[in-house]
Amino acid sequence: MPAGFDFKKLRRLIKIYAVVQAALVVLLLYVALLFQANLGPLFWKSILITLVIQLINFYPVNMFATREARREVSATAVGLTPEELKGLRNQRMVGDVIKMAVFSFFLIFVYKAPVTASMQANRFYQSLIFFNFILTYLSYFQCFNFAAKREMKAKEES
Repeated sequence: MPAGFDFKKLRRLIKIYAVVQAALVVLLLYVALLFQANLGPLFWKSILITLVIQLINFYPVNMFATREARREVSATAVGLTPEELKGLRNQRMVGDVIKMAVFSFFLIFVYKAPVTASMQANRFYQSLIFFNFILTYLSYFQCFNFAAKREMKAKEES
């Protein structure tokens, strides 16, 4: 590793994100089992719709996670000036606001989800919301870890 970077904090963050990913996978399996028991044939329809939505979401999530990873790798440089630190801090705050906005969107969407007379339809909408919430954040963490490791490797080699 070159003398210009200290990746200790970033490696810890990657490990924390790996633990969060494992927890999200367990939560996803638990929620899927609950909805499978309650939805019957609509369960597979909700899975297919969720996959289509995740395919649409992947590019923006990957772009955002890659930008966040590059910023975090840049922040590990030794000897940054106060102006550079301030710029990185401002970028981090913007990223945190975006993550909180996405989280708030899902919370509001859960709260304002369409309520129908059919309990089956309500569960169907809930399954779509929960699956997309979990998979969106899981995609973010995976993309961040992949991009951060790639950026760290590039910095170590240069």
